[in-house]
Amino acid sequence: MRSLSILAAFLGGAVVGAACGILFAPEKGEDTRLKISEALRKRGIKLDRKQLNDLVDEIASEVKGDGE
Repeated sequence: MRSLSILAAFLGGAVVGAACGILFAPEKGEDTRLKISEALRKRGIKLDRKQLNDLVDEIASEVKGDGE
């Protein structure tokens, strides 16, 4: 059980780290949103523009610590 929680923590950290890297990369916001939407589509998740913007804003808020 302990190894499972360590693995889950590692994977969660990897996801947050990747999100931080994408959100703080020196690219235009539109390019970043396009990359995120392409990555989600490859995994079978389809979002319209408003849903994608909401997701990006929510991730950015969590990363900046405003979601508390």
